[in-house]
Amino acid sequence: MSAITIDRVAKTYAGSTARSVDDLSLTVEQGDFLCLLGPSGCGKSTTLRMIAGLELPTEGRIAIADAVVDDAARGIHTPAERRGLGFVFQSYALWPHLTVRQNVEFGLTMQKISGRERRERVDHALETLAIATYADRYPGALSGGQQQRVAIARTLAARPSVMLLDEPLSNLDARLRLEMRAEFQRIHRETGTTMVFVTHDQWEAMTLATRIVVMNEGRVQQVGSPLDIYQDPANRFVAEFMGSPPLNVIERGETGAAARVLEAHPGAASVGLRPEALRFGEATGDALEFPVTIDALLPTGGSWIVEASDGHRRLFGTSTSVPAVREGQRTTCAVSARDVLRFADDGTRIAERLVAA
Repeated sequence: MSAITIDRVAKTYAGSTARSVDDLSLTVEQGDFLCLLGPSGCGKSTTLRMIAGLELPTEGRIAIADAVVDDAARGIHTPAERRGLGFVFQSYALWPHLTVRQNVEFGLTMQKISGRERRERVDHALETLAIATYADRYPGALSGGQQQRVAIARTLAARPSVMLLDEPLSNLDARLRLEMRAEFQRIHRETGTTMVFVTHDQWEAMTLATRIVVMNEGRVQQVGSPLDIYQDPANRFVAEFMGSPPLNVIERGETGAAARVLEAHPGAASVGLRPEALRFGEATGDALEFPVTIDALLPTGGSWIVEASDGHRRLFGTSTSVPAVREGQRTTCAVSARDVLRFADDGTRIAERLVAA
């Protein structure tokens, strides 16, 4: 049984002719950790809010388990509080005058859960999130990461069938985001709760999700595992959106030395080269090579970014070992033909990869 089914859903806001979400169909399976990923304004938060019941679809149908909760054509709309879902917002939305325990307990009190069960659920949630020692503190005395744990504990205590999370880590610093990603993975692994997670951070999606839905301009671009999305992008948008440094794209009509890569793929309007696929000053077995000048070597801690130019455009590569080139050096850039991503005029992916003669 699917946890959530979205069928041909669209959303148009009053006063606008543009669709914020357009013809979206998607199935979320039981136990999924699904990430809705895309740039600002792509429709991912609107989609989450429609699942939650906080927004009404203009068209289409949404079902949770076997129950239809939205059907625009039939005028069906189940209020958010009757959907059995948990929602974790970008803002923690904690009551400042209540202790941690009281905040976690609040929803259970409103549901009229008995005192003994309420205490057991709260204790379990506090232990799961490792915040039991803060039970008697107030939110103002907690760090951002601790407040986020309280918000998650409050949702877990309600035992929802699905947890909806709208960019819950965006207010945290880099270290806390890393810690909370690990925390979400642990919670998902231990509880098996279905999670739908909205983010614009590609690495957040890559490290957390069992499946990623990439969206742009209200439409789904691709659905797949993190590795599928990165290694086998459906179109140029997905390929360019995923990765840092971003994809190196060579367009038809370019005159720089890198254009010879595109010449080896005459059926393509453009080709994309992942930074990690570029080799500077060394060749690979079936390599396409062209001359470049090394402009900069940028250490990032455990890896290096290599910035080079081919006389027409700038190229970015990455290396996990100290590069064997130096700034200002004239050398070669090599890429295996199997690592070249090819795109048609409309940006769709040409899946077949040609080996250069």
